[in-house]
Amino acid sequence: MTTGQDTPGQCPFDLIGERYEQSFQDRAAQVAEGDWLIGTLPAGARVLDVGCGSGVPTARQLSDAGLTVVGIDESATMLRLAGSRVPAATFVRQDVRALGPELGEFDAAVSFFALLMLGRKEIPAVLRAIRARLRGPRLLSLAMVLGDFDLAPISFFDVPLHVTAYPADQLAAVVSDAGFEVTGLRQVRAKVAPGRTESQVYLRAVATD
Repeated sequence: MTTGQDTPGQCPFDLIGERYEQSFQDRAAQVAEGDWLIGTLPAGARVLDVGCGSGVPTARQLSDAGLTVVGIDESATMLRLAGSRVPAATFVRQDVRALGPELGEFDAAVSFFALLMLGRKEIPAVLRAIRARLRGPRLLSLAMVLGDFDLAPISFFDVPLHVTAYPADQLAAVVSDAGFEVTGLRQVRAKVAPGRTESQVYLRAVATD
């Protein structure tokens, strides 16, 4: 969803497209994070969806609740899907490693399974850039696969990728070091394909002064 590291000149998620949604059959934990933001933020609050993919479920959930959503992704295919499914939101083609002031400021940011496409050397800088874009409540909701590897090679729908994961305590430390106070951390088991489950970690945080 975020970077074309494995296919120069083309984002690998352009090749995966709608099949990405088929791989996630259990989104309950992700939807619960959206419910938390909806219940916490004021109506019309701006939310940055980092690595928004096809806009489902998060951008659509937040937009339907009256929040102002800006989603960024490097995949043109994913952005076309998102634009058709969440017409009230704004979607921008952009590498998550290049978050700048042109995006404006946000009350909250979400990033669900997008930062795992980056290496551990890159993730802290992206988190600091997200923090710099936050104002007001300055909330962060983040999810990654639970594990302990850096840019490990995998095949996802026959498309080669490299992915990163942290143990939960290490992820919390990385987020804290980027200028956030971690307020929630939980691990879940989720079905991601027929007959296959994975461990995931969900983190909530607030940017510190």
